[in-house]
Amino acid sequence: MNSDFKCLWSEKALLFDGAMGTELYKRHQFLNVCYEELNFKNPALVEAIHREYLAAGAQVLTTNSFGANKLKLAANFLADKTYEINFRAAELARQVAGREHFVAGSVGPAQAASGRPITSEELTDIFKESIKGLMDGGADFIIFETFTKRSEILAAARAATALGAPYIPSMALTESGCSRAGETIEQFFASWPQDIAAPLMLGLNCGLGPKDMLKQLEKLLPIAGALPVLAEPNSGTPQLINDRLISLTSPEYLATYAGHMLQMGVKAIGGCCGVSPEHIKELAQSLKTRQVKSISVLPPAAAPAAAEPLPLPQRSAFAAKLARGEWVSSVEITPPTGCDLSKFLEKAALCREAGIDVINIPDGPRASARCSPLVSAISVQKALGQEVVLHLACRDRNIIGMQSDLLGAAAAGLGNILIITGDPPKAGNYPFSSAVFDIDSIGLIAIAARLNRGIDIGGAAIKPPTAFAIGCGADPNHLDRAREIARLKEKIAAGADYVVTQPIFDPKVLADFLNAAGPLGVPVIAGVWPLMNAKNAEFMNNEVPGVSVPEAIIERMRAAKSKEEAHAIGADIAVEIIGEIRHLVQGVQVSAPLGNTKMAIEVIKRSSVG
Repeated sequence: MNSDFKCLWSEKALLFDGAMGTELYKRHQFLNVCYEELNFKNPALVEAIHREYLAAGAQVLTTNSFGANKLKLAANFLADKTYEINFRAAELARQVAGREHFVAGSVGPAQAASGRPITSEELTDIFKESIKGLMDGGADFIIFETFTKRSEILAAARAATALGAPYIPSMALTESGCSRAGETIEQFFASWPQDIAAPLMLGLNCGLGPKDMLKQLEKLLPIAGALPVLAEPNSGTPQLINDRLISLTSPEYLATYAGHMLQMGVKAIGGCCGVSPEHIKELAQSLKTRQVKSISVLPPAAAPAAAEPLPLPQRSAFAAKLARGEWVSSVEITPPTGCDLSKFLEKAALCREAGIDVINIPDGPRASARCSPLVSAISVQKALGQEVVLHLACRDRNIIGMQSDLLGAAAAGLGNILIITGDPPKAGNYPFSSAVFDIDSIGLIAIAARLNRGIDIGGAAIKPPTAFAIGCGADPNHLDRAREIARLKEKIAAGADYVVTQPIFDPKVLADFLNAAGPLGVPVIAGVWPLMNAKNAEFMNNEVPGVSVPEAIIERMRAAKSKEEAHAIGADIAVEIIGEIRHLVQGVQVSAPLGNTKMAIEVIKRSSVG
């Protein structure tokens, strides 16, 4: 096997290809054809599909050999050609992959094709013949795809072990969460017997679309232990939307859910039935924006001739309140999509009149193109004398541009910043745009902390030093809590002075997150999002992975008889949430849902903590 394979997933996500059978069918190879025989009868067609996947960005090509075992091939009178067909399948994929990419030898289930009871020893011998052909033909490892029975996957794994072939066992599930044989993930992937070599990774493929597979991955990841996890969903399954059955199978749909899978901790991604080169191309582009390049940034204390930063209470009025342990309030107002700031300033003025401590100004949320947040922040502070928290995302500028913006913010007298990595362009209105991502939020926090000590990214002294109160984000709803906590502590170590969470809908989620994190040593400000209606609540609960909206809250939103009543109930719920989490945090950042600043102010006032 290519020696680089095992270290790849520790550095970045590994991209497998998509379906072979679907693509052959699209190219007029109908169901009366033995697809595996095409390795001899039409090798140019099989190669062309491999080349399309490679061009789309796949790093792993899967051989056209899913049904190439002697039990299945017997139906086409090809049982005696089992070794040759598998050898040729691997040879074709290797010719396309070269030595720079990987070849996965596909082996599918065999037991169902026997038509009679078959022993595990017989199965092991059957799988050995297929595996040997694939490995001799140039496969790097074997992937046992779409298996549904533990007894059969163990026979296949024994065959791979006997031949010294690295392998991945991959299970197919139904919407019930069990295989067609009625086995659960826990049963299928129970501890391997000692006579079987450990797999390269564990996988799920076929049977489920991206949304349903995401739920099943939540079960697999905790039991996988140190083993990486591969997810290869189908392109999608029909969803009932407003009484219409709509098949959500677009490349963008798959890429969105693939992103959520990677956030959970999945290390390899690909596709099964219905996933085409177009889907893989979309996945490849999405992965590029998620794999931030590593640029070394010296910790601020290690910088030469670093000055002592200004004490936190002296950096801004907001920072002083945080340092004194006082409750703080914030409202998030998004800059306009155009260049007219008048309504934006009107909303900011309402916040100032209401006594809100700071206005949070996001930087291109959801990868949207809006009026410069820096200009918007300066306008608010100049026109109203209202303190702001300027968000800075790592998506759109390289580190030179980001340092320039930080220096510009300091020159304009902006004392509060909130640093985030940022959403990838695919999430916004301009998906074709490039993402820079020289560094992530941890790196930019380190840069800002260095500037507070009078040292720029190149090690040169700047006078006077900046005096930012540096904030960072945290997502208590994150599906991989341990990773989120680890990253949060890295942000604080890099120089973050306070934390602002993503919106909290379930106080228990926040309590559990902070309890797991332990003492952070910096103030935590909770994000709160007043719900506008039942659809809003259901969307957050069902479509945003990791976010939990209690069913009781959803039912309350459903009970609203009008838009006005829905808004009132949403505000009530937000006030109640603040009441339940006040002992856990030092303030709240309330979003203005759909630009409704008055609703955000009302929530803060009614919570009696503004």
